[in-house]
Amino acid sequence: MKRYLLSTLTLSLAAAFASAAEPVQPPAPLSGIDVQYIDSSVRPQDDFFSYLNGLWLKNTEIPSDKSSWGTFAKLRDDTLPQLRVLIEAAQNEKNKKAGSETQKIGDLYASYMNEARLEKLGYKPLAGELQRIRALREKKAIPALIAHLSKIGVSVPYGIYVGQDSRESTRYATYISQSGLGLPDRDYYLKKDDAKLADVRAKYERHIEKTLGMAGHKDAAGAAKAILALETALAEVQWSKVELRDPVKRYNKVEIAKLGELTPGYDWKGALGAANVAGKVDYVIVGQPSYLSGFNQVLEKTDLATWKSYFEWQLLNGYSEYLSKEFVDADFAFFETVLKGVPENEPRWKNGVSTVNGVLGEAVGKEYVAKHFPAERKARMEELVQNLLVAYKQSIDTLDWMGPETKKEAQAKLAKFRPKIGYPSKWRDYSALTVKQDDLVGNMMRARTFAYNRSINKLGKPIDREEWGMTPQTVNAYYSSTMNEIVFPASILQPPFFDMRADDAVNYGAIGAVIGHEISHGFDDKGSQSDGDGNLREWWTKEDRAKFQAKADMLVKQYSGYSPLKGYNVNGELTLGENIGDNSGVAIAYKAYKLSLGGKPAPVIDGLTGDQRFFMGFGQVWRMKMREAQQIVQVKTDPHSPGQFRANGTMMNQPAFYEAFGVKEGDKMYLPPKERVTIW
Repeated sequence: MKRYLLSTLTLSLAAAFASAAEPVQPPAPLSGIDVQYIDSSVRPQDDFFSYLNGLWLKNTEIPSDKSSWGTFAKLRDDTLPQLRVLIEAAQNEKNKKAGSETQKIGDLYASYMNEARLEKLGYKPLAGELQRIRALREKKAIPALIAHLSKIGVSVPYGIYVGQDSRESTRYATYISQSGLGLPDRDYYLKKDDAKLADVRAKYERHIEKTLGMAGHKDAAGAAKAILALETALAEVQWSKVELRDPVKRYNKVEIAKLGELTPGYDWKGALGAANVAGKVDYVIVGQPSYLSGFNQVLEKTDLATWKSYFEWQLLNGYSEYLSKEFVDADFAFFETVLKGVPENEPRWKNGVSTVNGVLGEAVGKEYVAKHFPAERKARMEELVQNLLVAYKQSIDTLDWMGPETKKEAQAKLAKFRPKIGYPSKWRDYSALTVKQDDLVGNMMRARTFAYNRSINKLGKPIDREEWGMTPQTVNAYYSSTMNEIVFPASILQPPFFDMRADDAVNYGAIGAVIGHEISHGFDDKGSQSDGDGNLREWWTKEDRAKFQAKADMLVKQYSGYSPLKGYNVNGELTLGENIGDNSGVAIAYKAYKLSLGGKPAPVIDGLTGDQRFFMGFGQVWRMKMREAQQIVQVKTDPHSPGQFRANGTMMNQPAFYEAFGVKEGDKMYLPPKERVTIW
């Protein structure tokens, strides 16, 4: 035994001397590029997206429970098992303190997973609310009913919510906005010459009929036909998604006493009283005045029986996934299979995790961050964000389309940007929410009411600048114009967006471009209408606005020419802000990457130059496949362009991309210099 110890010590000393003589070299940095997916049969100069992701596109099937599959979807799906471990640990904890977050997380999940109990109950958990609707005797009671249904998260013709006043961002205001359609967009009702949309409408009517019938409606077929006609009438007076992008047109301050001028005869006193708003505000901000007037006319023309059926349908629609299997299956068959092309529902545990995540997101997020988000990741991200802000600061001074007066204001706004990274500094308080182990529908109603009351209770209070609009476990990021902040949740800060092991090139091309994208929203066609304090104010000169608009118009035309599906083109106006974000984000991230090199050459890794890895880092995060039905939904409703055009369209506008890959006239990725859109 002594000889063993001695020999071990001798070996240890020998190793120590060897280490002192020959320092261990740190591991070579990774490229961070998924080179195994490169399709060498495609030239990057002709189709960068297919070159970079071609073998993945050829060999990958969309999972049977997904409408699309790619980088975002995979990261979200990979996060679910991590959350499941945390949630089931809460469920299985034996000595849970009543009212604790652990108890609420565990019991909400238990109530969702108890399928045997849900089968016994059928639609009985909604009996009280159905009776409330069926007992309606006159239209005068509809405003109060709309307010009540809003509280429990049911879709109704208009929504009431609280947010920062867009012209006075230091105070909260009450907003009223159009709502109430069951299909994804007004086009699904109004495009009569589109056979695919007509088929969706017919199946939607049958789905309404089936659902109402399962809940005991006496004339489900007649009611379904009337409901579709009612929703079509609402769609006809709603604003399009392009119109909704204009923050100035959406800001219509109306005194409470004058709301009746928009909707003669409508009981706003009863509506706002039931909504818990009366007495707390003297004005509201109406998003779409013409819609509100149009809704009031539809209300007058439509009989009470149809309105009752409509509210009954919207109640069932909002809660079907929390009822017995026949309701769950019917809901899935239309909203996932018909609308999105998904053949198979997710395992119940995934839906359960998503439900808990939606209700108690920050309580779960607190545990997720502790286990899955190391401090060094946050620190390196903070460094990247600061480098991007420096690049923006320098870029503003060199813009040829922005004059000195506007540049001064732009710098002032940029200086007030506030980054939030990883997770909130103050976690949400769920103490007022009651969760029971055997009451799923009740839990969801209380959760939605809790969220509603939390929003309404902000009125009259200081702005909560520590609040987050996403949970840490969300694979996404956002910019808030009223807060003038950029927010990057922990879950997006992982490969391929952010790789701690990789060389900087790929990180600047991926998460760096995401950072640049979000910052650019403060200066795009919408965000540029708000100043550094978050107030809607025109701080551009007319000349500079005109120059910017000329570039924006070029981008609209460019992206409107892209078609992911025959007969369905990208809506260049709807996607303008996000397309500006992609193009500006890459341009600024590239400048920040160059600054980070400090004049030194970038290493060549896997035979790829630094510039090539930068652009490939961006292109690989938009790796995606989508089912046809979901592609239609995306084109009609999503302000983001499809992934292949986020990759290729953006590259075609970047001068450095042409140099990195030797793109020349005649190549399919080539745009003449005068047709390239360079904003930053």
